[in-house]
Amino acid sequence: MSTGRELTRAWLQIHFCVVLWGFTAILGKLITLQALPLVLWRMGLVALALFLWPRVWRSLGELPHRLIGAYIGIGCIVALHWLTFYGAIKLANASVAATCIATVPIFLALIEPVLTGRPFRWRELLLGLLAVPGIALLVGGTPEHMNAGIIVGIASAFFAALFAALNKRLIMRAGALSVTAIEMAAGAVLIGLLLAVLTASGSGDVAGMFDAEEALLPGTVDALWLLLLAFGCTLLPFALSLVALRHLSAYASALAVNLEPVYAILLAIVILAEQAELDPTFYLGSALIIGVVLVYPWLQRRSR
Repeated sequence: MSTGRELTRAWLQIHFCVVLWGFTAILGKLITLQALPLVLWRMGLVALALFLWPRVWRSLGELPHRLIGAYIGIGCIVALHWLTFYGAIKLANASVAATCIATVPIFLALIEPVLTGRPFRWRELLLGLLAVPGIALLVGGTPEHMNAGIIVGIASAFFAALFAALNKRLIMRAGALSVTAIEMAAGAVLIGLLLAVLTASGSGDVAGMFDAEEALLPGTVDALWLLLLAFGCTLLPFALSLVALRHLSAYASALAVNLEPVYAILLAIVILAEQAELDPTFYLGSALIIGVVLVYPWLQRRSR
């Protein structure tokens, strides 16, 4: 049983992690690299750091090849999630991408029963339908040239829900750090292959994702942002969240994590002044979607 002091510390830790995750959207806007090289650097740096840790190597040697193959597949889905997430940021902005990611629980309500075998819950589907007006307001409150970013952002939410459901099914079969190392390395390899294919085929431009005329190597400023993204917004909150989750219920942790879009939108207003690009209708739609998302863990708790 956790003490009151431990619970307070855990709450502060998990919210600090969520704020750091909220910064990923801001850094995606600040980094000038296109989405493909950005994701390659992020996943590659995290994988390299983990594979330099002997404990990770030892645990990898104990995993069956079939399970490693499953984690490699999930890593490729993670790469597609981040690729579309940063693509949405490049095509629209950080606020739009963060709001689209808030639809992840809606997709989970449909995907998780299929992949994990748990019963389908109609009220979760109804909850998802309640977010549709919010999405309509979101589209109506953004400039027309950002509509492509909304579509890509919703695709990113689908990929996030897919890998979350698959990870939930398999995460208990291996150590969290080993799983992360495999998935990050697999994603980096997939993105590297995509870059090689696009370069070799002469595909000069894939909107928001890749531009042959843009640099693949980061400049000094981009390199600093990438290091912060990989270690400050990926590895650090991952390790810290594991510590916090020892003292928090699943409901409490889900509620905190679902606040990530709120933090991301607030940070985008303060740091990037994105409110000048968006209508009040956008924020009304965002509030509706996020409200639905915050009800989701409460419903999960009641169903249990």
